[in-house]
Amino acid sequence: MRNDEKIAVIGLGYVGLPVAVALAEAYEDVVGFDVSERRVAALKAGSDWTHEIEDARLAKSGLSISGDADDLRGRTFYIVTVPTPIDEALKPDLTPVESACRQLGAVIEPGCVIVFESTVYPGVTEDICGPLIEEVSGLKRGTDFWLGYSPERINPGDKEHRLETITKIIAADDEATLARLRNVYGSIVQAGLHEAPTIKVAEAAKVLENTQRDLNIALMNELSLILDRMGVRTRDVLEAAGTKWNFLKFSPGLVGGHCIGVDPYYLTHASEQMGYKPEVILAGRRVNNGMGAFVARKALALAGKPAADVRVGVLGLTFKEDVPDLRNSKVPDIVAALAEAGAPSVIHDPHADADEARHEYDLELTSPEDWGQVDVLIFAVSHRDLKAQADRFIEMLAPSVVIDVRSMLDPASIPGNISYWSL
Repeated sequence: MRNDEKIAVIGLGYVGLPVAVALAEAYEDVVGFDVSERRVAALKAGSDWTHEIEDARLAKSGLSISGDADDLRGRTFYIVTVPTPIDEALKPDLTPVESACRQLGAVIEPGCVIVFESTVYPGVTEDICGPLIEEVSGLKRGTDFWLGYSPERINPGDKEHRLETITKIIAADDEATLARLRNVYGSIVQAGLHEAPTIKVAEAAKVLENTQRDLNIALMNELSLILDRMGVRTRDVLEAAGTKWNFLKFSPGLVGGHCIGVDPYYLTHASEQMGYKPEVILAGRRVNNGMGAFVARKALALAGKPAADVRVGVLGLTFKEDVPDLRNSKVPDIVAALAEAGAPSVIHDPHADADEARHEYDLELTSPEDWGQVDVLIFAVSHRDLKAQADRFIEMLAPSVVIDVRSMLDPASIPGNISYWSL
């Protein structure tokens, strides 16, 4: 087994940076590459704004960080961890992956392995990435370079389930290439490796993981829509049902981010290309995509006066709790639905970057201390610090209605003169 791999990780976000740092701790020659000048500058300055890697660990790792594609030359093992978003038509946007393939095609040399971790539908690695790299490089897959796939499973903000503690799926063109993946990933993943029989199996496994979670949350969201009409609190029902040993404990909520709210569309796209329209998966997506507007309508209904006279405070903007990531957040859906109805809103998030919020959603982040009184206060994201200050916010902002999207508050703690509602 070789231990002299010269490794490059392309894409230094939530997924790529932990991989690159872990490998730099195990191998002497590891380059982390990103096309974002701002990202490269921040990492070179020793700071990871995703908070996935502590500054001290980043500095100690010895990872070489670069935005210059020439620094990718001479590598023997490449790992691609670029984003795979969807476009406005809810179709896969493979632009970042294709760009990475072109960059690699311009620098790779015979003998290298290229492993993709980006979430894709079955067939992308072999049918799109491989031919594109061949076209740009002039080299031949299976003779001059080899492909592998190892889906990312990192959960942003989760300090328990980390790269090292999650079983890693690996797959490759052939046994010799698989052995190289086994050697590289085996050096950093303590939880062990699962060797999938083909690259397509590994690709399908990843989209299945997030599609399954998406559908389970969609079921809970639809349950909440039904129970709300019955005047029954969903959280109470889930706590009762959860006493059965085999009940799956999912909760309703906003489904955003760059995985669960995106990956099912990769699977449905591939399915529709083969002539099968997936009914269940798309139904779940429709339910989940409609929850932001539902929360806004509920807030205005409980306010009990014309929308133009309702002032709404929104606490939380990121796609999940305790992370700064704004990608594909569904909180802006709430704000947009309020605005469409004519209700003004103010927004605060202690974790989100104000410039990014302005750039991505044209939304301004402000401090609750500057809000004055609001009619409706929406706890949209269950950040720990928002929960810790909930009583202070409610007392200071004096809302007549509190909307608790993630059911993080104790209803008994809400003053009796305030209407409380949760999903």
